[in-house]
Amino acid sequence: MPVATADDPKLIIASAINSISSLATLPEITQKIIKTVEDAKSNARDLHKIISHDPALVTRILKVVNSSFYGLPGQISSIERAIVMLGLNAVKNIAVAASMGQLFRGVKLCEGFTAKDLWAHCVGVAVTARELAKQLKLQFADDAFLAGMIHDIGLLVTLQTWPEKLTQICQEARRGTRSFCEIERDIIGVDHQQLGLALAEKWQFPRACQQVAGFHHEPELLSDSARALVIIVHVADHICCDQHLGFWLTGVHATLNEATALTVGITPQMIADVRAKLPDLLNDAGQIAA
Repeated sequence: MPVATADDPKLIIASAINSISSLATLPEITQKIIKTVEDAKSNARDLHKIISHDPALVTRILKVVNSSFYGLPGQISSIERAIVMLGLNAVKNIAVAASMGQLFRGVKLCEGFTAKDLWAHCVGVAVTARELAKQLKLQFADDAFLAGMIHDIGLLVTLQTWPEKLTQICQEARRGTRSFCEIERDIIGVDHQQLGLALAEKWQFPRACQQVAGFHHEPELLSDSARALVIIVHVADHICCDQHLGFWLTGVHATLNEATALTVGITPQMIADVRAKLPDLLNDAGQIAA
């Protein structure tokens, strides 16, 4: 049996996840919402009972529900109605967004970028992934949104654990000679995908979202049956980085594998169309990014 060393990626990841403070857990109510929605036995009434105990969350959800992002006819004035109109998954995603947005506040990520820029990027990837899934007529557009929103959470671990090294990584990435993940592995010993996978597991996100956090730059490493959602987020991430949306350095020196994208039906024309729609998609998602 090989002996673990301080440079062992598993030890680096475990140490980082165990040492973080404010990221250690999502707010309790958000954890309850995720657990409830993932339970096949739960229903709209169960979700309503949880959300109704948090007036601030109720207000936030209703703002998003009544925004142009969902384009619902008429004004929705109650959480019960929102759950019926949107479904449990969509309401769960709004609640997760409301909680996660608070983790990306007012901290410098590296020169030229703040944590808020990272959040803007994550929301951009979320709405882009949702649009791609809708164009592909897939049933998991809401899952694509959540997966896009949490795809870069590993960077939050890096920011809290190795802020100086993150600055060094960003400086190297700006030179554009190597991919962001390669630089991370060289400087830290692991990349934000590995850290994101571990944090998504700790937060008990759905397995598909865990895989997105862990493989969105390398979807080809997964088996065919497990990578459709990962590929969609991979393409969405590429589009948003290419447009320099928010924190885009993870896309430096990265190429989009069009052959891989085609395996789930994403064509170059579809990518061009979604890229052209991105400003409108972001405008519609304004309440989520706020």
